[in-house]
Amino acid sequence: MAEEDSVALGAVQGSSFSVLSWEQVQRLDSLLTESIPIHGRGNFPTLQMKPRQIVKAVRRRMEERELRVRDVRLNGSAASHVLHEHSGLGYKDLDLIFCAELKGEAEFQMVKDIVLDCLLDFLPDGVNKEKITPLTLKFLDTAAFYVCSPECSSAHHAAVLKLLKPYSEKGQAVVLSQKRWSLIKLQHCTTNCTHLRPEAYVQKMVKVCNDSDRWSLISLSNNRGKNVELKFVDSLRRQFEFSVDSFQIKLDSLLLFYECSENPMAKTFHPTIIGESVYGDFNVALEHLRNKVICTRNPEEIRGGGLLKYCHLLVRGFRAASETEMKSLQRYMCSRFFIDFSDINEQQRKLESYLQNHFVGLEDRKYDYLMTLHGVVNESTVCLMGHERRQTLGLIAMLAVRVLAEQNVIPNVANVTCYYQPAPYVADGNFSNYYIAQVQPVFACQQQTYSTWLPCN
Repeated sequence: MAEEDSVALGAVQGSSFSVLSWEQVQRLDSLLTESIPIHGRGNFPTLQMKPRQIVKAVRRRMEERELRVRDVRLNGSAASHVLHEHSGLGYKDLDLIFCAELKGEAEFQMVKDIVLDCLLDFLPDGVNKEKITPLTLKFLDTAAFYVCSPECSSAHHAAVLKLLKPYSEKGQAVVLSQKRWSLIKLQHCTTNCTHLRPEAYVQKMVKVCNDSDRWSLISLSNNRGKNVELKFVDSLRRQFEFSVDSFQIKLDSLLLFYECSENPMAKTFHPTIIGESVYGDFNVALEHLRNKVICTRNPEEIRGGGLLKYCHLLVRGFRAASETEMKSLQRYMCSRFFIDFSDINEQQRKLESYLQNHFVGLEDRKYDYLMTLHGVVNESTVCLMGHERRQTLGLIAMLAVRVLAEQNVIPNVANVTCYYQPAPYVADGNFSNYYIAQVQPVFACQQQTYSTWLPCN
């Protein structure tokens, strides 16, 4: 295993750079040439794209628009998978970084327009590409764009189909342009119309622009959680959470090889590809990945403190190098998490979002994850008042109950502690039915007294 993942030329001791071995190059090539479906909302067709293709399309358009790209990198869990495939982490999202100059709002908008324009290249055969533009895919918040089913018989849809009859073959999406919408906007709109917002193929978009960080993220949606995330970075102060996810692989030499070489890659004929650990020492970070060691620097600098990712690593079998280091890490992470997410509603949204994005296909691990998080928060939180701490712990516990309910699992009460507030009729000896309702966070009581919560066992 260690020999397989060793680098071809090795890394200089203490260096943050290293050259990938042939086995690692093969894994990288497989990852970049794998076809990934990008699922559209409503009636928009599924796009099939290879990562190398979307990188080429985006980079070419950026250079045409005179946006200089310094280099393109593979980042995060996918890069860790390339370097060591048996870490137990696997990878979901495919993080691709375009290091570019983003001087102002005009450049951020240009990048967004370029990505949406590139999606047109991947529309399947049979779609009339002349009638679908980047503006169509954009779906601004003007409530002006709809996708209508050709089989709908409502008067509103009939008017739409009459206007667009040449392009409305059965089973295909009919997309209204801004001009066409202005002709029928006063007519009745039924609930059969699918209003799509904000973007047809975009899962999320993020833009950060301040003194230390200038970057944007456009995540292309995949229903199995394998999103293609395009990140455009001018500057980014903190580029990693833990050493095991600090790897970046420079793709430029491999992309050039795809364009120029007439011969396939072989062990004796392949490009030199450089990997970097933004944590610091490449060899040390790779040893952490191989041995499942949790290590970071200055966790208080990470948004959210890295708390959620830390608990995820614990569930995957990773451990801190020492008990003392682990306790110290947990206190810093909890403190930063509650600084960034001080409100119980923010905490709930963050937790639900993390569960949704990081446990696709791993639903059976959600409960273990939440119980691990509950234990860390219970043990290491020193920055909250008593009722705030109980409030957060109650939220985590009830999310765990929700997970069990979704999985239709009846827990073994010897291993699970759940909480309930007994109703008067529970004292009735004939009462034996139960149900699990939609859970809501327990908010702090504003009165002088608090409800009494009893363990069900």
